[in-house]
Amino acid sequence: MKRQKEIKSWEDGKLIAGVDEAGRGPLAGPVVACALILKPGTKIKGIKDSKLLSPKNREKLYLVIKSNALAIGIGKVSEKMIDRLNIRKATLLAMKRAILKLKSKPDLVVVDGNDCPKIKLPIFSLIGADRKVFSCACASIIAKVERDKIMVRYHKLYPEYQFAIHKGYPTKRHKELLRRYGPSPIHRLTFTPVKEVISR
Repeated sequence: MKRQKEIKSWEDGKLIAGVDEAGRGPLAGPVVACALILKPGTKIKGIKDSKLLSPKNREKLYLVIKSNALAIGIGKVSEKMIDRLNIRKATLLAMKRAILKLKSKPDLVVVDGNDCPKIKLPIFSLIGADRKVFSCACASIIAKVERDKIMVRYHKLYPEYQFAIHKGYPTKRHKELLRRYGPSPIHRLTFTPVKEVISR
């Protein structure tokens, strides 16, 4: 679904919900999804896939996007549920929760990726949607900022792991701290770097 098709859908009076997630790859913390319906015709300068933006720009755009949204739904799945389900199923669950929290019912749901949750709405997935579909790019920014906020709060509980810096992603520093202190209560115990520490 290209940008021009999204605009055409808006012109036809349809509400498009873009869906994306943040947190598939980290070793700790939840996976967070955002479902987002923008006001038809919305234009926001500087919108990109959240991974291509600096934290400062993400924070700025986060506020602008929220002020231009008709509805935002946030879905979260904890690290314990990720361990129980696996990351793929947990991500789909987070997306489903996000969609169900929308206060407005979308005419179409577009999900970034190669899979989408089972839900009683017209829905399809598109690889690279966070670079092709404006609503999905906006959803990626909201999901990333929401998850980063969670990890900053966890940093206050477990400062030795420096979650505010790496947000749980498998950086060299994070792995060093994981080996030094062992897993925290929010580490994903089924992820290989964490399992390796447990099995030492």
